[in-house]
Amino acid sequence: MMKEKVVPLWKKTTLTIPEAAELTGIGECKLREVSDDPNCKFVLFIGRKRLLKRKELEEYIERQYSI
Repeated sequence: MMKEKVVPLWKKTTLTIPEAAELTGIGECKLREVSDDPNCKFVLFIGRKRLLKRKELEEYIERQYSI
């Protein structure tokens, strides 16, 4: 039986919305709203799938006063 590898969130390059919400404490709806902006630097679309670039998301959060 093969054991499935689980990568810790803080090591992943990209995160799904639920993963990013868990890591940051920001709600899924707010993350979707912020990443809907056409100028958003931390969103990556693969077809219809939305992934958030972890490092850029963390940098974005550090620069914000409020979200």
